Amino acid sequence: MTELIAKTFQGLEPLLAQELTELGATDIQIGRRMVTFAGDKEMLYRANFCLRTAIRVLKPIKNFKARSADDVYEAVKAVDWSQYLTPQTTFAVDSVVFSNEFRHSKFVAYKVKDAIADQFRERTGTRPNVSISNPDIRLHIHIAEYDATLALDSSGESLHRRGYRQESVAAPLNEVLAAGIIMMSGWHGECDLLDPFCGSGTFCIEAALIARGIAPGVFRQGYAFEKWPDFDRELFERIYNDDSGEREFEHHIYGRDIDPKAVGIARRNVKAAGLTKDITIDIADFKETPLLPVPAAEETEVEQAQALPIIITNPPYGERISTPDILGLYKTIGQRLKREFAGGEAWILSLHEECFEQIGLRPSQKTPLYNGSLECELRKYVMFDGRLDSHRAAGGEIKTGEDRRHNASRKPFKQHRDDNDGEATGFGRKRHFGDERKSFGGERKSFGGERKRFDRDDRDFGGKGKDHGSRGRDFGKKGKGDRKGFGDRPKRFEGDDRRARQEARRRFFGGEDSRGDEE
Repeated sequence: MTELIAKTFQGLEPLLAQELTELGATDIQIGRRMVTFAGDKEMLYRANFCLRTAIRVLKPIKNFKARSADDVYEAVKAVDWSQYLTPQTTFAVDSVVFSNEFRHSKFVAYKVKDAIADQFRERTGTRPNVSISNPDIRLHIHIAEYDATLALDSSGESLHRRGYRQESVAAPLNEVLAAGIIMMSGWHGECDLLDPFCGSGTFCIEAALIARGIAPGVFRQGYAFEKWPDFDRELFERIYNDDSGEREFEHHIYGRDIDPKAVGIARRNVKAAGLTKDITIDIADFKETPLLPVPAAEETEVEQAQALPIIITNPPYGERISTPDILGLYKTIGQRLKREFAGGEAWILSLHEECFEQIGLRPSQKTPLYNGSLECELRKYVMFDGRLDSHRAAGGEIKTGEDRRHNASRKPFKQHRDDNDGEATGFGRKRHFGDERKSFGGERKSFGGERKRFDRDDRDFGGKGKDHGSRGRDFGKKGKGDRKGFGDRPKRFEGDDRRARQEARRRFFGGEDSRGDEE
């Protein structure tokens, strides 16, 4: 067993610790924007492949005190780098520094690079080269005041880059943050889910992966640890092909957006993720479109309440519409929730306090989060008839995510659908996360402390891909595409049976591996 570090966004640390507990990691300790844990090589691979709320996974090489640049140079040079590199190996150094002594993180990275190069030059007469875009080995050094940690980066590209995103809209939502918010809500697929401001479809796709139990790493094209000298290809192949955690999803996920371009992008991303059976994306103006479909005449009020979806959304707050329109939009959100969503639960991520004020509803929970470098807040709204005080005085209960998890008999969002076919770093003080702690209930509190800058992990990345077509636009009707099960997942496997997937993976590992040639 060795110490490992999983980095995440501020506010998601407890969720990451919960994921690690479920994976079987031990000695879990929560820090600021990170969680440390103990594990072997298999745990390192599984952490990269399975964790939804991790940005990257690091394997520490050395901890030391760094009071000067010379201290950094000497400590790094004392490591036997022949264990990790050869003169023909390329490497890159990423650095994060919170120190009065070291004002520039790149200066620290240069000292690490110089120490490694000088050691090889003295021993062999030659030295490995630095490659920023496509290194064989990635190193990470973190300095907080005088405490330094030098580690191997086992992930490579940030783990939020799942691999399914074909394109992105302006100000896209980070996939790790989206998954964390869905996990905070307590939703695991027990009812329908609606995102009325879906953008490029990140909430919808991450929700479908959670509901299906599909590992987020299944779409990626490689990890840094695959280039390590001790890489166990057979072990990773076994982890990749393990689909024992995947399950059926009996409900449906709906995304809407007023921007036709965003809808087209979202549909292409959903197609690339192989989730067209589970997700419907439609063009809709929130101000003009009813929040929910008209219920069937024969449905009782209880049945209608049970058929409600959970709403998880990130409305625009300045990137896509003007400020006056924003305030009017948030006022409409509050009105719609109050008039059309009694008995429902909504989770809203936004930036400005004045936007939340326009909603005009009292949230039952507030959680500060970062969307990239933007300090946002996630608010939970539980809707009911009448005033909150009257509701409680009458003995009414407020439905929570825990209630939703235990309500397996909820009806789908649209009843007639059953007749159809079928998207920052910092190592701070740790606190022990006991093995006996299994859940993270209770009220989430604000995370105090000075807000510091973020490294490049907080930025979202988007690529461009080919148009794979789009779905029909009738809300509530599942597409009748040719996808069965998980058969149209891209890149790594095809076919809806496990044997076909394993055969595809076997061919992938057995043939020429070109993943290291591109980022």
